[in-house]
Amino acid sequence: MSKIGKFKYLFLGIGFLGLFFVLNLSSIAGVIFPFAFSMMFALVWANQKIWLVCPAFLIASVVLDYSLVNIINTLCAIFFLVVPYLIHYFCKKPLPIWELGIYCFLSQIVPIVFSATSGIISSIYYSVASCALGVLFMLGAISFFEALFVRGFNYRLSAVELISGGIILMAIAGGLVPVQIYGFSLLKLFVSFVLLAITYCSKTYYSVFVAAILGLGTLLSTLNPIYIAPFMLWALAISPFKTYRKYFSAISLLATEIVIGFLFDLYPDFSWILILPTAISCLIFVLIPNKLYDSIKGVFDLKGDRIAVKNVVNRNREVLKRRLGSLSDVFGEMDKVFRGLVKQNLSENDVKKLLRDEIVARNCESCPDRARCHRTQQLETEKVLDEMVTIAFDKGKITLLDIPSYLNARCGRLNGIISATNSLTRQYKSYSGMLSNIDMSKMLIAEQLGGISSVMRDLSKEVDTEISFDGRRERKIIDELLFNDIVCSDVIVFERDARTCEASVVVRSADAEKLKIPDIIGKICKSKMGVYEKFPSTKPGWTTLSLKTSSKYDCVFAIAQQTKSGSSRSGDSHSVQRLNGDRFMFSLCDGMGSGKDAENTSEIAIGLIENFYKAGFDSDVVLSSANKLLALQREEKFSALDVCVLDLKNGFADFIKMASPISLIMSNESVSKVESGALPLGIVDKVSPTTKKMVVSSGDNIILVTDGVSDSFATDEAFEDFVKSCYFKNPQMIADKILEQALANNDGNARDDMTVMVVKIFDI
Repeated sequence: MSKIGKFKYLFLGIGFLGLFFVLNLSSIAGVIFPFAFSMMFALVWANQKIWLVCPAFLIASVVLDYSLVNIINTLCAIFFLVVPYLIHYFCKKPLPIWELGIYCFLSQIVPIVFSATSGIISSIYYSVASCALGVLFMLGAISFFEALFVRGFNYRLSAVELISGGIILMAIAGGLVPVQIYGFSLLKLFVSFVLLAITYCSKTYYSVFVAAILGLGTLLSTLNPIYIAPFMLWALAISPFKTYRKYFSAISLLATEIVIGFLFDLYPDFSWILILPTAISCLIFVLIPNKLYDSIKGVFDLKGDRIAVKNVVNRNREVLKRRLGSLSDVFGEMDKVFRGLVKQNLSENDVKKLLRDEIVARNCESCPDRARCHRTQQLETEKVLDEMVTIAFDKGKITLLDIPSYLNARCGRLNGIISATNSLTRQYKSYSGMLSNIDMSKMLIAEQLGGISSVMRDLSKEVDTEISFDGRRERKIIDELLFNDIVCSDVIVFERDARTCEASVVVRSADAEKLKIPDIIGKICKSKMGVYEKFPSTKPGWTTLSLKTSSKYDCVFAIAQQTKSGSSRSGDSHSVQRLNGDRFMFSLCDGMGSGKDAENTSEIAIGLIENFYKAGFDSDVVLSSANKLLALQREEKFSALDVCVLDLKNGFADFIKMASPISLIMSNESVSKVESGALPLGIVDKVSPTTKKMVVSSGDNIILVTDGVSDSFATDEAFEDFVKSCYFKNPQMIADKILEQALANNDGNARDDMTVMVVKIFDI
């Protein structure tokens, strides 16, 4: 063991010895002694070395009373602590606190037995009361020591822990009353230093409470209130000087002691020697470095208002806003560049002219009849060649049957012309498709760059506003949480706008699941709050909770599906995604046909759209980009899309529909419909979805279906009428009923994949 370790344990041993010496003297009315033995159990539970605690308890107890009865009682108390401790230690099993309480009670069996044999009834009552109160004192001391030894001085104490600490101070004050050395009072030395430290490290009124607690401890021990008035006067005298330098508080305390001793004669036989304990405590208080006091401040309050930290947050937001704006401009310029790289295809007439000239160049240059065909009969020849190229474009190739009789009768190179026309048409179509895909890819990249520019611009606007922090609410939240026995080490409250309040709190992991937290914070913030994010803090054993003003509504959803008869997989895909704390995206996608290919197509489409929306892209960019990506596929696999973005904060539902069936909103047995008119995704290069914004409220049901369901009804009106007849409170029952009827309309067969999604909205 190093020298530092030896001095540490020597210091702890002396401290424990002094503590047990004082607590052995502490009592209630001089007849009930519940403090010393219970403190021994509490210290061992709080991971203090048992080989230091137990000898200190033994020495202190025997020095004060070396009678045989007291020695037996002391050894019995140590036995009931050490033996269970060693058993659990070697068995590697933790000692439950309830079991420790039983051992603590049994450790005082000796005084109970001696009291019973003495025949004095009151003595038995006092012994039993000492046991019971000792167990309670042990539990309170454990709560206090766990807070200090495990969490340290950087976190505030809860209400229970503060009360436990106050009771320990009461017990110590009561035990210090008789400890005097030639009139030098250790009680005054202790109390005056504690009041100075408490006043400096905490709120002003804390010292008044502590003075009352310490005075109450002396009253319980001696049944004499002589110390209550001086202690209260000390606290009141030093409180006004909290914000000044330390020595002002020390001078004020010393002056108050002189005044109440000499002028008001509160102490019997007061002399200068009685001022010495107070003077020494003032000197010690002034000499102790401020860093030590700063480490204790966290027990009582937050370290300042963190104004600098909050200023840094807003400053960083300003820097972020400017950088996002610059990035938005960069991506916007890149969008323009890529759009400028798009090469538009030639017109159909220009293409036909080019192909006609190439056919002539390949076949007619060396022909002896060239002059007659291309000079004398130029217009007629060009017309015939244009018709041949047009037929080749439409049919893919030409044959002898497509050649006009005029050309067939006079042209000797007809086979060459037919071969050249088919070859050139085929080559041009391949090149045109490749060029179109290249242009479409460039447009897709351009749109993505433009979308990123838009997202950056929106983020820049979002961080443009300065966050308004509320230090008063933060302090109130910590106090209220501690009052409810929820330990909170830090909290930040800020408002994004007039309607949205957000809070981030760091609590013990054991308290993170308590349902009271949102209610307490909501009461102080004057708005209903909800936890929307929870993650471990940087310090082990702590959890950070992010709360914000709850949405006006919440929702649940239900799904009912049926795969096409004879198919193993459904071509319908559905998705439910939370875009942020207040918005949800519900979507259905129907791939062309059924089976694996349709399933893959719909999953690709819905996956693209989900990720675009989650990234914050505008709906026009989302659908246009998805359309181009699907159109680039070699095979023609088209998709119908139905998207509903639900804003639970404001009660809006944005519908985005691409070739999808009607959607319905059920509200108090009335039904509103949202129709679609656009072609499916992947059919055309330019997409134009149907969009509509609807207002929803509590009790409404939003119904999305694929065409397998809607086509089973004769008309949209028939579908609406049926939905009106199946108004249930449970959305799953609505979805199941619609699917059941759709199957019944087809004689129990699913002619296509069928999917029903029902979203129910309700008040929070």
